[in-house]
Amino acid sequence: MKKTLLLAALALAPVATQAQEVTLRVVSAFPENQFYVKRTIEWIEKVNKEGKGVLQLNFIGGPKAIPTFEVGKSVQSGVVDIGFSTGAFYTNVMPEADILKLAETSAAEQRKNGGYDLINKIWAEKANMRYLAKVVEFTPFHLYLNKKIDKPDLTGLKIRITPVYREFFQSMNAQVMTTAPGEVYTALERGVIDGYGWPIHALFDLNWQEKTKYRVDPGFYNAEVGLVMNLDKYKGLPAKAREYLDREALAYERQNDFWKTYNQEEAQRQAKAGIEVIKFDAATSKAFVEKSKEIGWATAIKASPQYGEALKKVLAK
Repeated sequence: MKKTLLLAALALAPVATQAQEVTLRVVSAFPENQFYVKRTIEWIEKVNKEGKGVLQLNFIGGPKAIPTFEVGKSVQSGVVDIGFSTGAFYTNVMPEADILKLAETSAAEQRKNGGYDLINKIWAEKANMRYLAKVVEFTPFHLYLNKKIDKPDLTGLKIRITPVYREFFQSMNAQVMTTAPGEVYTALERGVIDGYGWPIHALFDLNWQEKTKYRVDPGFYNAEVGLVMNLDKYKGLPAKAREYLDREALAYERQNDFWKTYNQEEAQRQAKAGIEVIKFDAATSKAFVEKSKEIGWATAIKASPQYGEALKKVLAK
């Protein structure tokens, strides 16, 4: 009888071990052909290889699976477990998401100065989310145009935006419109827009360089792309799986210095593709950047009177 029970226990042991493995569904707000996403898929493959028996990530796709501006809500509601997105794409969940673009402190600094904990306090309270890691930073946004300007005045120009630069571009008299990244190429081709805001990199992933003539320097703000998770799902993970996920997300974040070199290479690549740089004089350039900060923080504090000032203390320098 004891031998029978022992054999039964041994037979069930692998099943019990396997049952501890957790699989999480991951979706991207960016198209799958974008470098951001390819880089994250490589990270997912590493997580899965080393996390057998503990944690697996099932990448279910990009905007074809869930539209770009619905990814945040899908994470909040638990339709998916993890979203790969930028805060600007889920301001329909909470306005604070867009404030991360104003960060002058790094992700590493925010983990030390209380910023990371504050972000997670707000994301938990407002969106039922856990902010796992920032995996794109040190990356300025730029204004890209098909019509040349000699001063920061966009009067008469139609500019594609996300919430990142809405108020800033409007302050320069632009006519603004919001579209998902996958629609920008066609809008440029048909002359529906005269330009757009976008980071220094990732034009080539979407072939926008084919329809872009100018980039305005200097850049402004700081692109933020991160991994956010449904908070209930995060809390419900077995301790081993949660610790493993946290560790791997942090390891991914710690590779962010990569973007500094990559962005320099992308600027050179744009030049070779024929994109000309529009530069203002030193005083105008300084005023351009300062105005972006002033408008950005004024908008942030107005949108979030509860947390805007607190976020400024840990994000601004």
